[in-house]
Amino acid sequence: MDAESTTLVPPPGCPAHGTGERIPLYGSQFAADPQAYYAYMRHFGATTPVELAPGVEATLVTDYTAALQLLQDPASFRKDSRRWRDLNEGRVPADSPVLPLLAYRPNCMFSDGVEHLRLRQAVTDSLARVDTRRLTQRIGQISDYLIAQFSSRGSADLVGEYAKQLPLFVFNELFGCPADIGDRVMFGISGMFDGVNAARAADVLLQAAADLVILKRSRPGDDVTSWLMQHEAALDNEEMVHQLAILLGAGAEPLRNLIGNTLHRLLTQDQYAHKGGLIAEALDDTLWGNPPLTNYAPHYAAADMEFAGTKLEAGELVLVSIAAANTGGAGSNRAHLAWSAGPHACPSKEPARHITVTAIENLFNRLPDVELAVPADSLTWRPGPFSRALSALPTRFTPVQEAPRPAAAARPAATAREEHAGAPRKERGLWSSFLSWLAK
Repeated sequence: MDAESTTLVPPPGCPAHGTGERIPLYGSQFAADPQAYYAYMRHFGATTPVELAPGVEATLVTDYTAALQLLQDPASFRKDSRRWRDLNEGRVPADSPVLPLLAYRPNCMFSDGVEHLRLRQAVTDSLARVDTRRLTQRIGQISDYLIAQFSSRGSADLVGEYAKQLPLFVFNELFGCPADIGDRVMFGISGMFDGVNAARAADVLLQAAADLVILKRSRPGDDVTSWLMQHEAALDNEEMVHQLAILLGAGAEPLRNLIGNTLHRLLTQDQYAHKGGLIAEALDDTLWGNPPLTNYAPHYAAADMEFAGTKLEAGELVLVSIAAANTGGAGSNRAHLAWSAGPHACPSKEPARHITVTAIENLFNRLPDVELAVPADSLTWRPGPFSRALSALPTRFTPVQEAPRPAAAARPAATAREEHAGAPRKERGLWSSFLSWLAK
């Protein structure tokens, strides 16, 4: 500890090696070892000036106590990004890859006060209606389908072929997406978070959500979308579209990373490897040490102020480094911040845990000898300021025969509504293929 405090060496890529003043949270060097950056930042106090993408500046909170103070103080820190000073003054590039995840939408994430309470209550009440037994059954069916795509090969990328896909499939089912809409939801979410034409991907997701709203207004079902519509909050169509988009997008990406990062821990650390009983423990350790969302929870200073020793201007963008706060050395009796805290804490904590544990248990039950196929230190992480996610997780295992198809009676409810999906499709997407697989 003394050596670290007296010899301050910035990690590669830090502005201390050049002429800049802000620490970049993007690029391969930050992705390779973010904890080295966080350790360096903490030498300068509870907050650090950072750059999220070229031309996009923010203040990052790296101290646990300061982070908790911010998250629990909605009077001083607002969520409505229409307050964003740099954006309003034209200093944020219109084509910035981070803009789709920060720009204002009329949903519970970007609202404050009474409006936030109304929208959030509709979300929490609707999610509370999800039946755990039914959810477990659906996860099993989806997991079986995904595993069947690679089980006979004896090898798989468990990020690209499993962790990335499973949350999208589960959410399509929970929200009652028919085939065509589900295909577009998966395309939109993947593009937004993979940085592949993010603006167009966001448009595709919003249009898919709009089409789902139109469908459910005329044909409600036993799904989260219909429950949101029926809630006493009386969401209009625009509000419905944006609640769906945020629930689908903000739910799928962190869940993908949580499954992938937990699998990484299980497959690279001896105390977990292939021991299904320790999955819940590995999940908790992942939420502490390698959370799926690392630097997010965007807030905007409500007025000029001093916070944790730093002067902030009204409308300044402030983010919480969940990863840095979790590993910053505070007391062991604290709670990790992977689910955030305060009025905007994650409303789907329990479903996310259940999906992750069930998906990994099923994978290990089907492929009991699965192991990493490459040296652990050769794995790479996707660049980006917000998430902690592997580029790939190559594995090998004893090849097994494809699992038998479920009986028709056990098919998800979405299959019964496939005929309402719209125009015929020339090319079958992932969700369409899954529904067809179940129908056999």
